[in-house]
Amino acid sequence: MDEKTFDERLKAAQEHAESIVRSFLPKEEGYQKTGLSAMNYSVLAGGKRLRPVLLYVTATMYGAKPALYEPFMAALEMIHTYSLVHDDLPALDNDSYRRGRKSTWAVYGDDQAVVAGDALLNFAYETALTAFSFAETKEETDRVVKALQLLASNAGIYGMVGGQVADLESDKHQELVDEKLLTFIQEKKTACLIDSGFVIGAILGGAPKEDIQALHQAARNVGLAFQVQDDILDVTGDAAVLGKSIGKDAAEGKATYVSLHGLDAAKKEVQDLTDEAADLLSHLSVDGSFLAQLAASLVGREK
Repeated sequence: MDEKTFDERLKAAQEHAESIVRSFLPKEEGYQKTGLSAMNYSVLAGGKRLRPVLLYVTATMYGAKPALYEPFMAALEMIHTYSLVHDDLPALDNDSYRRGRKSTWAVYGDDQAVVAGDALLNFAYETALTAFSFAETKEETDRVVKALQLLASNAGIYGMVGGQVADLESDKHQELVDEKLLTFIQEKKTACLIDSGFVIGAILGGAPKEDIQALHQAARNVGLAFQVQDDILDVTGDAAVLGKSIGKDAAEGKATYVSLHGLDAAKKEVQDLTDEAADLLSHLSVDGSFLAQLAASLVGREK
């Protein structure tokens, strides 16, 4: 697969993901219109749509039905977005900008931003549950159940939220943050939703057990690589390109892979993790070359 073909396929996948996500957004009407507006503002703030793209790619790799996986594409992006809305709040990261424009709390107030995040999380599950309406066999119903279980566990206290808890606690004792704790935080905060992107589509498509296991491991690698690259960009990136503030981690004395190991080691870690993921994906029962190249593209990303 040459670079041009990859870029074309990626653009098509991103455009499809964008269309699907938008199609599930709620109408802004009624007494709760402000909350609905804040929800949609948050989701429509741009972004790479990486997680629904990953879900779309793996779902099509295994021939899953669109009616089953499309609700999960939208739900996964809603969950990711709610986490960003809450992360940006003054009580947490205190970021006024996200993806090049004002954060949700900076536009609607932190009270409405909290509620908008809550609403997005709940609406994500409302959206994913619609997949049951299109499950025509017991086997398809069972797959939707498994997909929902993974979506919930990866987003909850034993997944992304658990990583956020550990991250907040570590902020109080940065001197105690070692590689083990940092890896835990990165696995939970970042890799868990990447894992949902890699695996939910495969589950809905009836992928073999061995492939599911390989996808879980590859997702962990890609998620960690993505977060380490984020740490690198916080040191070397351009705020105008990134669409968010840079240098905050260093200014606040926050432990990152870069602060623990240095910039060169961090770059090597991203490459090693991505190479290992590519190797895992090369042994799937279906062609995983596009998914592997998508993972590799994280190494050179600038935003």
